[in-house]
Amino acid sequence: MPTANTLASRGHEWWYGGMTTYQGHEPTSIAYTATAQVTGGRNGHAVSHEPDMSLDLDTPVAMGGKGEGTNPEQLFAIGWGACFQGALALAAKEMRVAATRLATSRVRTHISLGDEGESFGISALIEVYLPDVDRDLAVRLVDRTQELCPYSKATAGNVPTRVEVVDSLD
Repeated sequence: MPTANTLASRGHEWWYGGMTTYQGHEPTSIAYTATAQVTGGRNGHAVSHEPDMSLDLDTPVAMGGKGEGTNPEQLFAIGWGACFQGALALAAKEMRVAATRLATSRVRTHISLGDEGESFGISALIEVYLPDVDRDLAVRLVDRTQELCPYSKATAGNVPTRVEVVDSLD
């Protein structure tokens, strides 16, 4: 386990004592907290409330599982994609781009899982399709979105991430 000094040298402040806490840019107020309970890990079951959600979990076929349930990478991709698209609307508003120009926009998020030393690591690719926005403005919007999106901020410096403006998602 890394020591506090090791992590502090990486620009983080960590404390150990039964739990790990990162003191970063905390929200000034909490609007919502999602809570999930998981039993059985990747081949188990997950529940969440408000609204109620219940999912069977299964390891992907590519990793030797049956692929009969949802896996954590799918959930992360969905969450990040939805958050990114929401932040895209915020960036557009900030940059005075009409919401109607984003009406046909789409975000496709890839979360990849692979070996990383003794365990596993993830990487991400976010593809953003903005058919009603010229390329230069689309790039500026996506760059600003990456700065605003809570998932992007949470993973910055921790998850190798590529964000691309694409001409098609077909």
